[in-house]
Amino acid sequence: MPVVVVESPAKAKTINKYLGDNYTVLASYGHVRDLPPKDGSVDTDHDFDMKWEIASDSKKHVKAIADALKDDNALILATDPDREGEAISWHLQEALTKRKSIKKDTDVKRVTFNAITKDAVTKAMQHPRQVDMPLVEAYLARRALDYLVGFNLSPVLWRKLPGAKSAGRVQSVCLRLIVEREMEVESFKPREYWSVKVILSTPRGQDYEARLTLLAGKKLDKYDIENETQAEIAVQAITSRDMTITSVEAKPASRNPSPPFMTSTLQQEASRKFGMGARQTMSSAQRLYEAGYITYMRTDGIDMAPEAATAARDAIKDRFGPEYVPSAPRMYKNKAKNAQEAHECIRPTEMTRDAKALKVTDEDQRRLYDLIWKRTIACQMESARLERTTVEIGSQDGQVGLRASGQVMLFDGFMRVYEEGRDDVVDEDDKRLPQIMQGEKADKRTITPEQHFTQPPPRYTEATLVKRMEELGIGRPSTYASIVTTIQDRGYVRKEKNRLFPEDKGRLVIAFLTNYFRRYVGYDFTAGLENELDQVSAGEQDYKDVLGKFWRDFSAAIAETADLRITEVLEKINEVLEPHLFPPNEDGSDPRLCPNCGVGRLSMRTARSGGAFIGCSSYPECRYTRPFGPPGMEDLNGSGIPPEGKLLGEDAGDKIYAFKGRFGPYVQRGEATEENKKPPRQSIPKGWAPEEVDLEQALKLLSLPRLIGDHPEDGVPIWANIGRYGPYLKHADTISNRGGTNANLESVEDVFEIGMNRAVEIIAAKPKRGKAAAATPLRELGEHPDEGGPVNVMKGKYGPYVKWGKINATLPDTIEVDSVTLDQAVELITEKAGKSGAKRKKPAARKKKAG
Repeated sequence: MPVVVVESPAKAKTINKYLGDNYTVLASYGHVRDLPPKDGSVDTDHDFDMKWEIASDSKKHVKAIADALKDDNALILATDPDREGEAISWHLQEALTKRKSIKKDTDVKRVTFNAITKDAVTKAMQHPRQVDMPLVEAYLARRALDYLVGFNLSPVLWRKLPGAKSAGRVQSVCLRLIVEREMEVESFKPREYWSVKVILSTPRGQDYEARLTLLAGKKLDKYDIENETQAEIAVQAITSRDMTITSVEAKPASRNPSPPFMTSTLQQEASRKFGMGARQTMSSAQRLYEAGYITYMRTDGIDMAPEAATAARDAIKDRFGPEYVPSAPRMYKNKAKNAQEAHECIRPTEMTRDAKALKVTDEDQRRLYDLIWKRTIACQMESARLERTTVEIGSQDGQVGLRASGQVMLFDGFMRVYEEGRDDVVDEDDKRLPQIMQGEKADKRTITPEQHFTQPPPRYTEATLVKRMEELGIGRPSTYASIVTTIQDRGYVRKEKNRLFPEDKGRLVIAFLTNYFRRYVGYDFTAGLENELDQVSAGEQDYKDVLGKFWRDFSAAIAETADLRITEVLEKINEVLEPHLFPPNEDGSDPRLCPNCGVGRLSMRTARSGGAFIGCSSYPECRYTRPFGPPGMEDLNGSGIPPEGKLLGEDAGDKIYAFKGRFGPYVQRGEATEENKKPPRQSIPKGWAPEEVDLEQALKLLSLPRLIGDHPEDGVPIWANIGRYGPYLKHADTISNRGGTNANLESVEDVFEIGMNRAVEIIAAKPKRGKAAAATPLRELGEHPDEGGPVNVMKGKYGPYVKWGKINATLPDTIEVDSVTLDQAVELITEKAGKSGAKRKKPAARKKKAG
């Protein structure tokens, strides 16, 4: 039986069903080889020779394929139809040849299919080819570039910039986008402007809204009414005049559907409509593809196969009627120069099957399929027809003019099924107007001046970031999700309310890179390199020429940083960021002079954690700090404590302060001196408003830990304290003793009020260390269908997981505990066993209950 190799066991299972018993279908479990993370994996002195090694958890998969080839000397490589898929096929062929499992007479073929359906798989088997080496060479170039940048640039960061983790070729450029947008937001100065809204009424008593567009005979621009005084003058001008309808103009308009999805637009729309991240979207799409429900989901293509367009038109006619079907199929053309090797768009494999007809219980997969189905159907539907009406209203003397606008839907067309989401756009033209006739009077009901301020550019969401990367030509469909995820995993960026904010260490990395490696985080340079890689995949350029040209200049840039000192780097970053961190003061005074002591100079400093802040050069005599960023950012920290600290009062001759630190607000007894560099401190607990903490509360905090007394049974002290994880009790000789028993308290107040009796009860109720009782399953799914033994869903410290014998497989976020099926659980267990190398030993059968 010919051996067919795909990437995943789920895909193998589906394809095996279509091919039948005449084929052996095995999974490679993704890439089987990679560059070892050590010096010399890409040998720049020997024509960029690349040294590959088989990952430890991949050796058994390669062996399984090699063993299968002993029974049949035919190999069919059926990995995904893109660069990565082509690379996996090449790696398999190379690895199997090296271990002599592929011989001279071995029949090796490469097949690809854009959808995992019986028809697509059968046709692909009838049209085999060889591994596409230009595609492989594009992969090799990309992998070598990423290695050369990461392996050579990251150590420079570690040595020169405390707290930095690593730098990636495309990730750093993506991070630069986010950092520069944040700096735009911080430096933005809002501009005030006013508008005037008027509610008018027709002679038939129907109200409608209009806005002032003409004042003193002059057409108003957006910012012409600058303040409240001018707005009141405008209100008086309208109030003192009678208004008449001068014109009513209705124009037909149409709206065309959006093209079908490609990778970037799918990620954007899933983010807009469902708040799904790029990784989450691609994971759900991968499952849908492997199940045969959609076409391949990593593509720059928006063209649709003619038979798919015909099927969509037939489905539209049956479901909505012939009036929704345009006279000819809509044809969409790719804008990308090398559209991921000309893949088709992302679409359902069966146009008649909507989400309700899909046998999918996972919520994310079901929502994503519904989105893909609706977008695909809509792209082949008739345009929506509208009528847009504009009404001009004016005074008799021509000094004041108002405008009302609205639209009416005449035929909904594609909008019956789907309408694309928007990013940061407000549309106010969708209002429907009553019947209004030229020449009739417009009675004034209310006149309302409205104050506005210009808004800073919006921070990126994952959707708008992917869109911007696509516009700049940075990255490719298979890389968007990993790029956006990597910069978050490294702690360079955080995600809040679906918006991306740069962390301090991310800002510093970009400040460093833009100063010392500016070319390599340049948008044009990165996009140009992507174009060269596209030329390699098209067979138009030699990949080693691309590597040679890049390495010649990049290695020289690395060498130039060898003698840099950390202090020199930090001072250079201070200089580069000075306009941002220390903008000129209005009174002309030195913006870097410490506002607290008036002697020291302000500069950027870094902490061991990698965080950055602004501090005084006279530390520790002056403890002034403020957050990294321009002045005024300290008002955003939410502590309510000024940068120089807040004096709460005195106790026993010591001054008691409240400070805001990099790890949160705290109270302190006395001041830091050469002899006493770390005076007594205690964090202000969560739930206490830092700005409201008074002397009495501060003294209570500084009195901790509190000794409740000796335990009545063993005489060992019991303490109450507030720790890193909240209020707690400790039963030990000293509060700093690592042994003893710790028990959580419910509230901060308990620390100061709890008595001995209650403390003893809480400590007695604390579970003793020892062998834990067997956990109770959240759900019992049944017996393993192949091996036997119970398969259960268990509750874990980091979330629910599936358990079979000694194999534990994490339950993905995309699958709910209540909806997981036995088949899904077995698939997760099989995949986990394959990755970990765990022996699939049959669990002991359950003992039958007597009786």
